[in-house]
Amino acid sequence: MQQNKTHVLYLSYDGMTDPLGQSQVLAYLERLSNLNYRFTLISFEKTERFENGKKSVEERCQKSNIKWLPQRYTKKPPILSTIYDIFTLEQKVLDVLKKDSFEIIHCRSYITAIVGLQFKRNYGVKFVFDMRGFYADERVDGNIWRLSNPIYKAVYLFLKRKERQFLSEADYVISLTDAGEKIIHSWKNISNQPIPIQVIPCCANLEMFSNAGIDEKQKIELKKSLQISESSFVLSYLGSIGTWYMLEEMLDCFKVLKEENPQSIFLFITNESSEYIVEKAKAKGIAVSDLRIVSSPHNLVPLHLSISDAGIFFIKPVFSKQASSPTKQAELMGMNLLHICNSGVGDVDAIVAQTNCGVVVEKFSTEDYRSAVKKLLVKTTQQHETIREQAFEIYSLQKGVERYAEVYEKLLAMKTTS
Repeated sequence: MQQNKTHVLYLSYDGMTDPLGQSQVLAYLERLSNLNYRFTLISFEKTERFENGKKSVEERCQKSNIKWLPQRYTKKPPILSTIYDIFTLEQKVLDVLKKDSFEIIHCRSYITAIVGLQFKRNYGVKFVFDMRGFYADERVDGNIWRLSNPIYKAVYLFLKRKERQFLSEADYVISLTDAGEKIIHSWKNISNQPIPIQVIPCCANLEMFSNAGIDEKQKIELKKSLQISESSFVLSYLGSIGTWYMLEEMLDCFKVLKEENPQSIFLFITNESSEYIVEKAKAKGIAVSDLRIVSSPHNLVPLHLSISDAGIFFIKPVFSKQASSPTKQAELMGMNLLHICNSGVGDVDAIVAQTNCGVVVEKFSTEDYRSAVKKLLVKTTQQHETIREQAFEIYSLQKGVERYAEVYEKLLAMKTTS
């Protein structure tokens, strides 16, 4: 039965034992495997996470008949280690091709696409470039690569050249945002414009991110353990801090919220250092007693969000972030939570305008924060039950699966008519 299904080789430089691999790769492949596709999955795993998470990923893959071929991720020395991983991937893909030919090679991000494009050129397989954002520009915008360093500049220029090739030659491109699609279609140095692009945002497990499975007792007990009173207004931030996430600006905004509503508490649901957050808050004149910082296992994150009155996330509004889709927004909407966010990041502001799920800050100024906070406080007193319903239209895994399946079907139709 499996042999009658279309064989897709899926390549990911992210590991399946990473949280990202589980939520943004496995979750899709499990559902696509129920359709007319079978998958071989090659991923690169970090040693410690692989040892801890190997068994659970193997069980998930076996259950969905996904053939998982994990490879060891090498981190050092920089650049040379990546070249080595590319060589390893190339050999593994060739091995798969010899033993069990595939119709589609689906490449998540740029590193795997280097190999995917080569196999399209040499063997005629259909090539999906699932770009996940403007990778090379992200490295520069995040100050990970400094162009003053000649080595990083050479790597940046190499990847920008490869990016043009990926976009020009891919049979289909996946963009996380409408904003990213518009930018790509405006580029004159891409052949065959307008190239075929399917927009699929970072979807969330909305069955998990739901208030439905949380009872009032759990919420009361959690609030009690965190010393949060029933009269408190809880503003929550979910996720990591650093590189893209603007902690100081979020603290500035909370300070204004505290002035407007003295009962406000800032809840951080994060695995980051609490000392760092406290240090930055103190520098802003925010009392430690107004902060709650918790590390939560993934399955308990919805419970922590359920005691919130609203959410917040500020992300650096740089060029590369126009192609980014923050999963935070999907998860907050799944929990029916209003949120304050900033413009200039993917489709975030467009989604807020479309769904009325929050307030957008245009400038990082006290005046803008006060205006946003006042609007938010008014909105929290009004009915906003439709936020979760609209999340399903934009961010549900099922919608994402349907869009991926649509791309695969178009590629198979192209193959039939060619």
